[in-house]
Amino acid sequence: MAEVVQAGLWGLLAGSALLLGAVIGFGVRVPQKVIATVMAFGAGVLISAVSFELVGEAYDQAGLGPAAIGTILGAGAYTVGNLWLSRRGARHRKRSGHHRSKEQPSEAQQGGSGLALALGALLDGVPESAVIGVSLLDGGVVSLVTVAAVFISNVPEGLSSSAGMKRAGRGKTYVFGVWGAIAAASTVSAVLGYTVVGAFSPAVIAAVTAVAAGAILAMIADTMIPEAFKDAHLFIGLITVSGFLVSFALSHA
Repeated sequence: MAEVVQAGLWGLLAGSALLLGAVIGFGVRVPQKVIATVMAFGAGVLISAVSFELVGEAYDQAGLGPAAIGTILGAGAYTVGNLWLSRRGARHRKRSGHHRSKEQPSEAQQGGSGLALALGALLDGVPESAVIGVSLLDGGVVSLVTVAAVFISNVPEGLSSSAGMKRAGRGKTYVFGVWGAIAAASTVSAVLGYTVVGAFSPAVIAAVTAVAAGAILAMIADTMIPEAFKDAHLFIGLITVSGFLVSFALSHA
């Protein structure tokens, strides 16, 4: 199978976890502590993947400079995009709406918030999928740890966010349309990560990997950990470390 097709399929697999989470979050009343627990575990898994699979790989390829600069640029770009979208109604896009002060706004409460939520989901998902495609450039074998980390973290993201969308009065067409589109965008992002980034030098590839790592790490701090902390704050450290160690063990298996 052509590697570009493999990149797309791996991206689709990781992105489909968002749709799976959305189905659960929209159709099943999941206890808030369960959502928070899975979110904390997913955050730990992603932190480990960012550390060892992304920033570590960027450092090995091009040294500290490109790795550090790329990571900072990625975090900065994500923060700017997140700030812009937050002002348009996407601030609590990962929240389930369990707490009134952290509810997603309805379209009646804030016009254009539906589009902002969709764009926010895209902002969160694209860097993760792109690095899956980039990982294929290293010997033609995808980083299964990266795919697993993105998949595991995407389930609680889709679950919590879709539950919040439902509480805000958004229907099935909107909810599943958003996550279906993000799954498709994940496929495209993985393909572009492989085809476009692969044309550049190792230093540029390392920098792009680091940019994605910075964006993912900023996303974890801005959206995943706050949702987890709200309802699992007494155990969030232990749960997050458990996710970190699972991902660490996979990357060194």
